[in-house]
Amino acid sequence: MSVILSNAVVRPRTMKNKIGFICAIFISFSLCSCNRSTKSDHATWRVYGGGPDNTRYSTLNQINRDNVKQLQVAWTFDTEDGSAGSEMECNPIIVDGTLYATTPRSNVIALDAATGKLRWRFNPWDKQLFQFLYEKVRNRGVTFWSDGEKDRRIFVAARQYLYALNADTGAPIESFGTAGHIDLREDLGREVKNWVTMTTPGIIYKDLLIIGSSMAEVEPDSPGDVRAYDARTGKLRWTFHTIPHPGEFGYETWPKDAWQYAGAANSWSGLSLDVERGLVFVPTGSAVYDFYAADRPGDNLFASSLLVLKADTGERIWHFQNSHHDIWDRDLPTAPALVTVKHDGKDVDAVAQPTKSGYVLLFDRQTGKPLFPIEDRKVPPSDIPGEVAAETQPFPTLPEPFARQKLTADMITQRTPEAHADALARFSKVRSDGQFIPPSKEGTIIFPGFDGGAEWGGPAYDPETHQLIVNANEIAWILRLVEQKPQSGKVTGKSIYLHECATCHKPSMEGAPP
Repeated sequence: MSVILSNAVVRPRTMKNKIGFICAIFISFSLCSCNRSTKSDHATWRVYGGGPDNTRYSTLNQINRDNVKQLQVAWTFDTEDGSAGSEMECNPIIVDGTLYATTPRSNVIALDAATGKLRWRFNPWDKQLFQFLYEKVRNRGVTFWSDGEKDRRIFVAARQYLYALNADTGAPIESFGTAGHIDLREDLGREVKNWVTMTTPGIIYKDLLIIGSSMAEVEPDSPGDVRAYDARTGKLRWTFHTIPHPGEFGYETWPKDAWQYAGAANSWSGLSLDVERGLVFVPTGSAVYDFYAADRPGDNLFASSLLVLKADTGERIWHFQNSHHDIWDRDLPTAPALVTVKHDGKDVDAVAQPTKSGYVLLFDRQTGKPLFPIEDRKVPPSDIPGEVAAETQPFPTLPEPFARQKLTADMITQRTPEAHADALARFSKVRSDGQFIPPSKEGTIIFPGFDGGAEWGGPAYDPETHQLIVNANEIAWILRLVEQKPQSGKVTGKSIYLHECATCHKPSMEGAPP
């Protein structure tokens, strides 16, 4: 796996590819005609996503439309740890001439950004047992923090450990946590029986490192608490419970004991920060299980929501739930972009949140008021035993969706008469009625799909042209619920593995993770 840079720094743009399946459509629409933008240093790339506002925008102009065709490779760097099945999803950051990135096997590398020469490398698996279990872990980057003087740190997660590294040498900072790391399975209020990690790096507010988490999303699972740690010591400073505890807002939207057993509702896709207001914007995913929720009746706040918290205390300011009682895996797939729009004749500091269903949700950043109406509409009930789907779901009215909302017969492939006939025959046997149609035994079409609409690569916002650019995926999935029947005959370790585990880990045990 190689990192390649041309003779100038170009704004990185990430996109998940599935060869032969995803058609990437870049759409843009005007947001405003004003000149204000989020307070952020758009001439550097010190933060994942370009800056705390997550706009992926740069004011650098050495590369432009006239000379981009003249670019030549300046250097390449081989990470030397790529292999079949490995992914490199990292969005590198550059601080004072050093490029910091993660490799497919979650090593951290520091390169001279001008030459590509390796300055240091940190291999977390040198310090962990059973490294073969953990090496292929998705990791999208690192976080930089400095006290403004000599203390300069890189924060990175490798499986369950969050490390603080010396930004100049790559050595773990012994005074942080335990010998330079903290265990992400701790500080969650109950015993963790599965793994917890971070795919997307945290964000810095003053001397706080604010993080989300990624987890197994199968029972038994841990809660997806949002946490803030002291950047110097690694001590926990505050926690927000995304599965509310007794007495907390939203507790009544879950079964009374859910806070002790329910899992996920985690923020895996990244965070955005309004530095001036001290607000952190937290998109969350669905609760466990993604597609069947008989054990968690209710709307299930704050799963599948956009949470806005005070960055210094974790206090909730406002929230919006994108899917009540989520049984479609409607994670908010990316951190939102902080933008400024002209609305009703006034400049409004807003937050733009792309969704998997192909909408961009726009809210007043301070109050959470939608800039355009979002209507709660009646949706069909579930016919699966034990499942109680929400009676209503939110439907944005504007802006128009950037992905189609329903797969219809006239959209079926015309590649050949035989392919059309085969696909149409299968299509006629499943449900395809648009958004929020519950999972079913015969199969329900999820469209634009589990991969979006929008994806984890996120939006880009240009404050000069006032356009938001979103990568749009359209890929139809069939969601079919299959009743688990008791096994008959002899039960062996192999039969249990093939029945319960092989879907992810493969019959050969070479899946992800192995």
